[in-house]
This record gives sequence, C-alpha cells and structure tokens, in this order.
Amino acid sequence: MFELVNIQKKYQSPLEDRSVFVLNDISLKVASGRTVAITGPSGSGKSTLLNIIGTLETPTAGKVLIDDIDLAALESDQLAKIRNEQIGFVFQLHHLLPQCTVLENVLIPTLTGKKATSRKAYAERASALLERVGLKDWLYYRPGELSAGQRQRVAVVRALINNPKLLLADEPTGSLDADTSETIAQLLIELNRAEKITLIVVTHSNRLADRMEQVLELDKGRLIERKSCK
Repeated sequence: MFELVNIQKKYQSPLEDRSVFVLNDISLKVASGRTVAITGPSGSGKSTLLNIIGTLETPTAGKVLIDDIDLAALESDQLAKIRNEQIGFVFQLHHLLPQCTVLENVLIPTLTGKKATSRKAYAERASALLERVGLKDWLYYRPGELSAGQRQRVAVVRALINNPKLLLADEPTGSLDADTSETIAQLLIELNRAEKITLIVVTHSNRLADRMEQVLELDKGRLIERKSCK
C-alpha cells in the first residue's frame, strides 16, 4: 500500500512577498499492483507530486507512507535504501550513460553493496528482462546505437532491476512518436501485471492515461478523479 496524507508543497513567489501553493492538501491511497495516471496542464505540479512520491523532493507538509512506514521519519541512509530498492523511476529522457552498454546501464542501480553472488543473479535478471522487452540481441550495444524507443525500453528495465514495489514514470512517452509511444504504453502495462508492481504515470497523453485503472487530474493544486476501475 502506498499513501499520501494531506500533502502540501509551496514555494516563495519570486515576484511577490507571498507563498504559492503548488500542491494543496492532497491525499491518495493506492493499493499494491494498481495502475494510476496523473494528468493536468503544464505547470500544474504533476512532476513535483511524482518527485515527492519518489522521495526526490520533500513536501512542505503532510506524509508519504509505503506499507504504513512514514518516509519522513527515516534517516537519509534508510531513505536512500528505500529509494534504490523499492522505487523505480522512468523519465521522459532516458538518462542512460552513453559510455556504458545496455546491460551495464541496466545494472547501475544494483552496484551498491552487492556481493558477487548477487551481482550474478542481477545480471541474469537483467538479461531476462531485456529479452522480455525485445532487446536480447542488444545487450552490448551503447545507447547511441539504439533508437529512441529502444533507449526508453532500456530505461524501463533499469527501473525494474531491483524488483521495486513502486514504478514511477514521468512522461515516459513524451518524446516518442505515436507508434513507439503505444509500444512503451503496452510494455508498462505488461510489466505491471508480470512483476505485480504498482505503477504511477504522469502524462499529457490521454491514450496512455486511459489505459490505467485510475486517472487523476491535478488542477489548482488538488487531485480530481476522472476515472476509477475498482
């Protein structure tokens, strides 16, 4: 279970002597394995909300809980461990290291504190996941030798390598053409089912959003439910 409790985020206005609320009293519960889309206009705070969920930003007020654990109560090293092992991130830009191979890029999140036996197991998981997304013949290629869609598939696999409970995707199809976007959307749904992972997607794409079980719109700092499949 993932939960937001009365989340607020405000910034000091650069033009006026006042605070501006980007997020205002947001509460949300998402059961394990569910798929959720967060939509809304540019500048509405969608990415800020996703970053708070992923512990990349701190809310001004409120709580973020995973399995009833208040993330704000954790020490920085504990929080980093949860971020690395329980939360996967996919961004609009793939952020792959150009000097590394596809396989090396996927394994980057596993490098901290892993024993040799663990490294072997992760390499086997990486190869299996890359085969599942159609990249078994591309393990030793570098990102510059791949198409945009292939690079994004690598980024998705990298986000899944540590068996996270929660996958956060920020405009994962935003820089892709229509056909490639559809491929990535289908991939995310298939991996959600196969890996039994909770998926939260921020997107401008109605086609991607409508494939999620629940669609929420962020408007004037508040979440409004557009669709929910119970």
